[in-house]
Amino acid sequence: MRTEYAEQPSPVRTTATQLSTERVLVVDDEPDIVALVAYHLAKAGYRVATAANGQDALGLARRERPAMVVLDLMLPGLSGWDVLEQLRNDDATRDVAVLMLTARKEEADRIRGLSLGADDYLTKPFSPQELVLRVGAILRRVGAAGVAASDMLSIGAVQIDRAAHRVSVDGTEIELTPTEFKLLLMLAERRGRVQARGHLLETVWEAAPDIQTRTVDMHIQRLRTKLGPAGELIETVRGFGYRLRAGQARTA
Repeated sequence: MRTEYAEQPSPVRTTATQLSTERVLVVDDEPDIVALVAYHLAKAGYRVATAANGQDALGLARRERPAMVVLDLMLPGLSGWDVLEQLRNDDATRDVAVLMLTARKEEADRIRGLSLGADDYLTKPFSPQELVLRVGAILRRVGAAGVAASDMLSIGAVQIDRAAHRVSVDGTEIELTPTEFKLLLMLAERRGRVQARGHLLETVWEAAPDIQTRTVDMHIQRLRTKLGPAGELIETVRGFGYRLRAGQARTA
């Protein structure tokens, strides 16, 4: 079962965000939360669909391919963890952006969500305005990654196709989330230069530089794992940030 919300265009104020046709799927078993989130997203111009459990959410995501899923963790049946993992393991949905929205505030839960491939993590109670801003920031960076320059960037064994949004190591393609791709591309384009955690938060996550620096560390750790031996190209500069080694880089 799903509910869809659509806000009528305002005769007073129309902005680029309000005119967006991007679809957002809101998954939560609390009707009041669903109504609140759906209302503010629809008011901002997004097309909003909803689901109250994990199984319905997966079915909708596979059929309708939303740009983003706003996902609660504590769902009946399949948990939010299970939904996130299945989204990331399915070719049809692996690139869908995911914002976790949950009452679970523990750092371990935040780290687990980011490790499984969530693009951001927001805890309840929350500001609806902040949620809308985070949704917009995630979708902007995902879109920016998708329309990047058309040349191929190679660094050692790593090849980055900026137009096709693909990464391969020694000719074998690896699967990255949109945030991981954006992070790797930024490090590659600024190879040899140290990137502070705060700067990465501002540019990749579009977040204030003084919050959630652990987010960067967890994404770097997952990125290194996916790159395999080539992950050694990403160097930690203790107390400051990260750098991608500059040697043997070329563009085509």
